[in-house]
Amino acid sequence: MSPWRSRIFTVLILTASILTITATAKAGNWPQLRGPNFNGSTDETDLPTDWSRTKNIKWMVDLPGASAATPIVWDDYVFVSTTDDETDSIWTMAIKNGKIAWRYKVSDEIRQDSRSNYASPTPVTDGQTVIFFFGNGEMVAHGTQGQILWRRNIQKSYGPFAFLWTFSSSPVLYDGQLFLQVLQRDVPVSGRGRSDGKNESYLLAIDPETGSTIWRHVRPSNAKAESLESFGTPLPFEHNGRKELVVVGGDDITGHDVESGKELWRWGTWNPDRITHWRLVPSPVAGGGVILACAPKRSPIFAVKAGGKGQLSNDSIKWDTQESRDLTSDVPTPAFYDGDFFVLSDIRKRLARVDPKTGEIKWSMQTPGRVKYEASPLVADGKVYLINFVGTVVVVDAKDGKIINEISMDDPADDAVRSSVVAANGELYIRVNRKLYCVRE
Repeated sequence: MSPWRSRIFTVLILTASILTITATAKAGNWPQLRGPNFNGSTDETDLPTDWSRTKNIKWMVDLPGASAATPIVWDDYVFVSTTDDETDSIWTMAIKNGKIAWRYKVSDEIRQDSRSNYASPTPVTDGQTVIFFFGNGEMVAHGTQGQILWRRNIQKSYGPFAFLWTFSSSPVLYDGQLFLQVLQRDVPVSGRGRSDGKNESYLLAIDPETGSTIWRHVRPSNAKAESLESFGTPLPFEHNGRKELVVVGGDDITGHDVESGKELWRWGTWNPDRITHWRLVPSPVAGGGVILACAPKRSPIFAVKAGGKGQLSNDSIKWDTQESRDLTSDVPTPAFYDGDFFVLSDIRKRLARVDPKTGEIKWSMQTPGRVKYEASPLVADGKVYLINFVGTVVVVDAKDGKIINEISMDDPADDAVRSSVVAANGELYIRVNRKLYCVRE
């Protein structure tokens, strides 16, 4: 047994219940893209509602370039992936108590497009190892002091990525393993992909201590062209003692065994006509006995019953939103908090609180202004935190959907803010394109 798994086993046998362990281990930190619960929520309390760029700012750090990556937080450290505008390069970075503790240049490749760059994936940490992944395949593991523990390139191991847009899925840590999905085209596109055309979509499990591959599972799909591409992140999920990894993309949602990658179940499709331009962006999210899959563009949301096996029929769908197209999401991943889902529609410009058992909308509100909201919502302390393209944070009451405050955190001319607000240690961390704020009342 590896030391990593040994630590997890020791925790399990010394604790009365898994739920208690999880709450204790996660308290105060935001260790990966969608937070300690993998669902965009946290148990943090006393979070700020009133601040400005100068009021209630604990610290602010200038960043060398833009990125959609969300900051992650562990104790006094904040870890971010970033670009450097002056050198057109990508970097790992750690901030401690408002000062840059260390930074490391990963590559001179940046590949800026209208939607993202190679620094878009969010890093992940367990408090000892910090793992960064970039859209050019570079994966770097640091100790918290900045020392490099290992480094590898996923493209060099398994072939060049075949994406029209810049690949931006984030890794996740779960059950002693690091997971990454690569759901890509089956043929080259825009000069990217294997020259022999044998591009496979796959899931990877990696040993976080060494960087070596534990398993690789090829994930087949009947999707076509761009609809094969997914930019979501795998969802670790446990139901009735069964641990699995949930993946959406390629017109289907699938569940996989965490020890082998074996497919446990599959439902599809939201795309029976095999439309070719339906790439998928939102990650799955679970709660209330269902798993949400947000179909692309203006398509419905589907709530899949947890615990399925094999090829699932439409009877496995608890509810969907085909009759209510206002409830949809093309880019943001929904959150789950206080027994309900919170769904942000970037296309419809609406935020809704949704009952997981029925799909009933408990309240729905129009997001203010004409600016897009593509960052995923944070829900904590009875509030929903949104941030739009120009860096305006909107604080919403989770009970009734009423706006509590709106705070501009960036120059409106500097748009395309996509990094979600996160909460840790009683503070908010807000990343606009070239600044990172720590907010505390």
